[in-house]
Amino acid sequence: MSRARRLPRPLHPVAWWVWALGLAVAASRTTNPLLTGLVIAVAAVVVARRRPDAPWAAGFRMFLVLGLTVVAIRVVLRALLDGSADGHVLFTLPEVPLPEAAAGIRLGGPVTAEGLLAALYDGLRLAALIVCFGAASSLADPKRLLKHLPGALHELGVAATVAVAVAPQVVVSAGRVRRAHRLRGATVHRRHVLRALAFPVLEDALERSVALAAAMDARGYGRRAAVPASWRRATAVCTLAGLAGICVGTYGTLDATAPRALGLPVLAAGAALAAAGLLLAGRRVRRSIYRPEPWLAPEWGVAACGVLAAAVLVTSGATDALHPPLQPLTWPSLPPGPTVALLVAAAPGWIAPPPERTPAPADTAPATPAGRRAREVAAA
Repeated sequence: MSRARRLPRPLHPVAWWVWALGLAVAASRTTNPLLTGLVIAVAAVVVARRRPDAPWAAGFRMFLVLGLTVVAIRVVLRALLDGSADGHVLFTLPEVPLPEAAAGIRLGGPVTAEGLLAALYDGLRLAALIVCFGAASSLADPKRLLKHLPGALHELGVAATVAVAVAPQVVVSAGRVRRAHRLRGATVHRRHVLRALAFPVLEDALERSVALAAAMDARGYGRRAAVPASWRRATAVCTLAGLAGICVGTYGTLDATAPRALGLPVLAAGAALAAAGLLLAGRRVRRSIYRPEPWLAPEWGVAACGVLAAAVLVTSGATDALHPPLQPLTWPSLPPGPTVALLVAAAPGWIAPPPERTPAPADTAPATPAGRRAREVAAA
């Protein structure tokens, strides 16, 4: 590899999303806590090594906390609503009588180890999906990703970009408000921390929204190119026919009693018509690219690692290893094939080019309380 390719540069955002989606598919194919924990660890390692220092990349920790919260809520709800004595009873909660309208629901009662483990396994799988999404949003610049969407999906992509950037911006705003509180010498009690942070963060979010709307209006967002009426009718026909073909083809593929002609042929024809509709709709959006982003060997390697992990987990035949049985209780094992594939998925932390770092300013302030206060003001 030449020296130019070893220099810091941003990786293609589509490559990061392909890698993250591959990890998400792999996590969705198993309830083994060891494998789902390995997926979370792989995503965390890659983010720690290749996350840029941009504001939009500061939200990965929040996704980790959200994943742990989902696991805790899942386990607590299963303990409250399990109420089954089939298995190893760990403890018994007081049972709350419910009206007849809630027949079939049991609040309280015996809590079994099998029920808690099932909730833990499912919660870890959902947490792994959340972490994979957080890794993609922390590694791929959403604004650069928007340039690679088809023209017909430009408006939808803008909405998705703004939505994805909300979580990192909230983290940055909360950190800025906390630093302002410390600089003023204000002490916020733990019971009032939400009230002290919520309103300033909300105000900052509204100011950013207004600034974003002004910037989009200044750049001519929403203006469309003039196209003939025949093109618009052809676009509508292709899009509607393509979506109908995809629905019919999916039904024909999943239903074993349907004729073969309603399966893959109709699905392929529908996908082709839908793609033609997107291409025709893209003529209404005029965009220019100042600097095309290259797709080089690191991009191929990062995308291949995610696709490999997904392919191995999807085609793996080790059903008991991917879904550990709860009857009887057994310790989950690590199947060699999926484990190696997930370990290979951590390779982007080394094969991807290092991100561009902003040089830290020279520390000229003295090591005194006033100097530390000046550095905090500069950081804010």
